[in-house]
Amino acid sequence: MKKDIVIPEVENVFLAAVQEWSDDFMEKVWYAYLVNDSDFNLDSVMVVSKAFGTIDGEMKKTSILRHAFVEVPSVSVVKIELVEKSLLPLNNEFMVTFFIGNTLYDKKFIFKANSLDENKTEEVPILFVDGVMVK
Repeated sequence: MKKDIVIPEVENVFLAAVQEWSDDFMEKVWYAYLVNDSDFNLDSVMVVSKAFGTIDGEMKKTSILRHAFVEVPSVSVVKIELVEKSLLPLNNEFMVTFFIGNTLYDKKFIFKANSLDENKTEEVPILFVDGVMVK
């Protein structure tokens, strides 16, 4: 029975965190982006995010945020959310679910604790700015 279940693999869709200047905070802040570097449009995209981990020996977790996008065109990006400075020492998890045609895809992306760091950046495809990517 299990051998009959085909779980499609997500390819060329990933998350990137990019630092941008914020006039509200008067400093650079991290924003999470969904990058679709595939030849297909992503339909009915749902992104569920949360942060969890240990700070000073105490277990912390945030509430769950949900974001929906009707379509993410091929070779494009969408801004998901701000990753607040106080959440950087935690694991930031993003569960992404979408359709390509009639096939449902889903993948969990995790920015590990303290991985959002200016010294760990590389150029993000399509955005052409430096950021931290999770594939």
